[in-house]
Amino acid sequence: MAQESIDKRLLQAFVPVNALSNDQLDWLLDQQEVCRYEPGDILFRQGDRDNATIYLLSGDVELFNESGQRGVVRAGDAASWHPLGHFQPRRDDARALTEVSVVRFDSFRLDTILSWDQSAGYVILDINANAAYQHDRDWMIRLLKSNLFHRVPPANILEIFRRLHARRCKEGEVIIRQGEEADCCYIIKEGVCEVSIELGNPGVATPVAMLEEGQWFGEEALLSGTPRNATITMATDGVLMRLGRDDFDALLREPIIHTLPVDKAREKIAAGARWLDVRTGDEFDRHRLSGAANMSLNVLRLKSRLLDPKQAYVAYCDTGRRSATAAFLLKNAGLDVFVLEGGLNGNADHLHEYLE
Repeated sequence: MAQESIDKRLLQAFVPVNALSNDQLDWLLDQQEVCRYEPGDILFRQGDRDNATIYLLSGDVELFNESGQRGVVRAGDAASWHPLGHFQPRRDDARALTEVSVVRFDSFRLDTILSWDQSAGYVILDINANAAYQHDRDWMIRLLKSNLFHRVPPANILEIFRRLHARRCKEGEVIIRQGEEADCCYIIKEGVCEVSIELGNPGVATPVAMLEEGQWFGEEALLSGTPRNATITMATDGVLMRLGRDDFDALLREPIIHTLPVDKAREKIAAGARWLDVRTGDEFDRHRLSGAANMSLNVLRLKSRLLDPKQAYVAYCDTGRRSATAAFLLKNAGLDVFVLEGGLNGNADHLHEYLE
């Protein structure tokens, strides 16, 4: 089995990768694992829990389950636009019939990027529609399209800009110094900063980079808990947006939502709650839970008024990440929403009577 890289254009037919914006697709490609198999090689077996989303790029793959049912997926066919044997644990053996290439992504990471991308889309719409942000739109949108806050739970995106505080700075002002303990990070709203590092001689700093509007610095030390690894100095007058440690830590924490293990979720449904599928329409059409309403995360805010406020809902996606974001948004809209812990991928064996 060999590994290689692919062009992102090959991914734009795959569901739900095709729902990602161009910027987030670039970031996802950094996480790719492309593999080639020879005829007869096994891609995965029944019972495997590899937490991978696998798409067929080329060749033919045979899938067969414990009941003896067999099927063939050929690259380019409609079936190949969807992940191979997507449920966890795997319900099929997958064997290469010809030379085969596939691309693999971590399922939770993919769902997180989808959730982040679609949640950020709401914020960008608000930024563009709000006249109060007319002088801030460029750096705010650039920040949302960066990967700085990919560690932030998507439901907390709305909080990012509320927790930033402006700081006016003068040319030559040292903002952070190498070796100091970290208490904040910064985003550049206006101006240019110089990055310098003491390489060998104490007190002698060597310039190594320049940072411009929309870029950030100082977050690595907050994440790692280590001292600053560089000195940042204002190269011009400017304005920085400061995010303190406490606010940074708060943004990294998951918001409080109600999650249910599969047995409790089934009890909720039996008691009158309804499944709410927050995946894309293409995913929903491929397989879904019986009786589920489909309201994908990217249209949730626009269509949430169609949900019955007197009805309880159990939201689900592939891994639980998108449904957690949906539950947070719907909770703020006054709806009673629970989240299926582990999503469809982790509970297919326990939901077989609902699967369509």
